[in-house]
Amino acid sequence: MEWTCVDEYEKLLFRMSSPRVMIDNAGCANATRVMIDSARKHGILLEAVQVLTDLNLSIKKAYISSDGRWFMDVFHVTDLDGNKLNDKSVLNYIEQSLGTIHYGRSKSFEGLTALELTGTDRVGLLSEVFAVLSNLQCNVVEANMWTHNGRIASLIYVKDNDSGSPIEDSQKIDRIEAMLRNVLKGDNDIRSAKTSVSLAVTHTERRLHQMMFADRDYERKSHIKTCDDSPVVAVQNCLEKGYSVVNIQCKDRTKLLFDVVCTLTDMQYVVFHATINTAGDRASMEFFIRHMDGTPISSEAEKQRVILCLQAAIERRASQGVRLELCTDDRLGLLADVTRTFRENGLNVTRAEISTTMDRALNVFYVTDAIGNLVDPKIIESVRQKIGLSKLKVKELPLIYHQKAERDEATMGPGGAMLLSLGSLKRRCVHACGSEGCGGGGVQLRLLRRESLEGETPPPVSEAP
Repeated sequence: MEWTCVDEYEKLLFRMSSPRVMIDNAGCANATRVMIDSARKHGILLEAVQVLTDLNLSIKKAYISSDGRWFMDVFHVTDLDGNKLNDKSVLNYIEQSLGTIHYGRSKSFEGLTALELTGTDRVGLLSEVFAVLSNLQCNVVEANMWTHNGRIASLIYVKDNDSGSPIEDSQKIDRIEAMLRNVLKGDNDIRSAKTSVSLAVTHTERRLHQMMFADRDYERKSHIKTCDDSPVVAVQNCLEKGYSVVNIQCKDRTKLLFDVVCTLTDMQYVVFHATINTAGDRASMEFFIRHMDGTPISSEAEKQRVILCLQAAIERRASQGVRLELCTDDRLGLLADVTRTFRENGLNVTRAEISTTMDRALNVFYVTDAIGNLVDPKIIESVRQKIGLSKLKVKELPLIYHQKAERDEATMGPGGAMLLSLGSLKRRCVHACGSEGCGGGGVQLRLLRRESLEGETPPPVSEAP
């Protein structure tokens, strides 16, 4: 009898601590409503947003409310075409994933060595990095690269080309480290490089934010032309309630809420209440936050730091330039050859996402000219001729970037049909080092070993044509 009571008590605790998830497709005419009711803990809002954004869902509205030790989140979501979610497998996956976010399940690939690079951005840098890895017989399986304010952060996952195994030879690791450090330093960046080995894992895009935050990119000024539509961020204190209120007005895009919540969470702020609205191509967000000890922002200097950090978080992923998709058979040196062609034609890569599936390379690049302007279409066509018209195509941005334009007026690039999502090229989360900041900034290189972790593979929300 005593064991039965203990068992029932444990079941009660499990039910109380596990999030309750409800999905409603009837209450809203143009979006699927996802409701989460759970015990509050630091970071759980980020985990919930991460589940939705990793499925390439667009969050149209959201309401976050915390009452004591509990919180209630309501998200209005669609796919990237603006449609409600009707696929039962997708709905079931969302419900199962959100119902277990307390337990931090993650998944990764087995047998890859992960490299973290941070340094000064310049035209052709990515080409030099991939050339070094190709010469050292390192096959790039996955990679993500962001640039912001003259800095670059990249996570590159490689394996030995001959053995297909992770790179464990200490001498080869030392060579990789030394050669990449020299490439990253270039002629101007003389700050010391740092190297570390870690088994910790975290969400790739969250890690990129952490790397750029540690590099203090938010304090720098860009040396190339940037978007004129900069986010407007304001912070004020609501003294009678003991909150700091953060207001953000900016252009809407995919994963916007993730980038903001990720930054607030990693800066050790807790979101107690929030309202997110989108209309057309604009987004309006309001967050009521406190420090983890329950106090609001206490100084003008801290307010300015929060403003700069949130502006940087929004701008890092803002897509600038022409979006190119490379789809071809994977081989050693492919990325070195492609990015060398970009460099030789004066193209600057502002963001890249590299993936490999079943020996097929599925890569996306955003390119501008050397000073951040849109590239002459004739140069794009020349580059496509050299790489292969059927391999490299110009792709439109997802629909969310074009809310002002009518669907029948959308201009299709010479490469063909619209690609629904940058993330739709790969349906899996990539994880990297979960340690705190890189410590000191400047040119940095980390060598990590990726381990496999159990986890389900999410069903596709939408397929690219």
